[in-house]
Amino acid sequence: MTLAGAFAQAAPRAGERVRFRAAEANDAASCGPLVFASGVAEFGFFLGESDARCIAFLQQAFRSRHGRFSWRRHRVAVADDGSVLAVMAIHDGQRTMFDDVHVVWALARFFGVRRTIGQLLRGLVLETEIPAPKRTQILVAHCATDERQRGTGIFSALFRDALDTGALPADGSRDVVLDVLTRNARARALYERLGFAALPRPRARSRRLPAGLDSVRMRFDRRGQP
Repeated sequence: MTLAGAFAQAAPRAGERVRFRAAEANDAASCGPLVFASGVAEFGFFLGESDARCIAFLQQAFRSRHGRFSWRRHRVAVADDGSVLAVMAIHDGQRTMFDDVHVVWALARFFGVRRTIGQLLRGLVLETEIPAPKRTQILVAHCATDERQRGTGIFSALFRDALDTGALPADGSRDVVLDVLTRNARARALYERLGFAALPRPRARSRRLPAGLDSVRMRFDRRGQP
């Protein structure tokens, strides 16, 4: 399935009422393309596969109960008919200890051991730019909105719902962070409107990482919200 085809299947009708909830395993078909869309360049570098293969892997990994791609890490905005409008992942740095083990298993199961070795090596390079959350942090990731619904405020509403329901801490007790490509000015502007601010870069970009994957980490400040 192409990325465009997958989106066509997931796209809701415009104007439908939106509700927010924790993701479920049966959201995989819709969430796989959205998670991929949240980082097409990143997944392309990491997995080294076609768009369709990347999406198929993410759909399978989403159905798992474990790991960073699991449905248990995600929240979604859905239309009345159940179509997924937007998705985001929440990774608590105090609960990610075994994520690497789960991703190795997921990769080997889907792609085979030979291809997994290269993927893991590229993943290590990617993590120099987009590191896993520290124990003091909660990482927001896989932020995406269905292409037919972009610009409607759905993702902003999904993020605020996560704060309102306690899925994300709103009291400043933990650092809530996310990463955005430096070339993605539109996404960065959205995150700034939500209250995120860029953090100083701790190190230079790895020479083994494509220049197009240069990223900035941002931290949420409730005081920065409109």
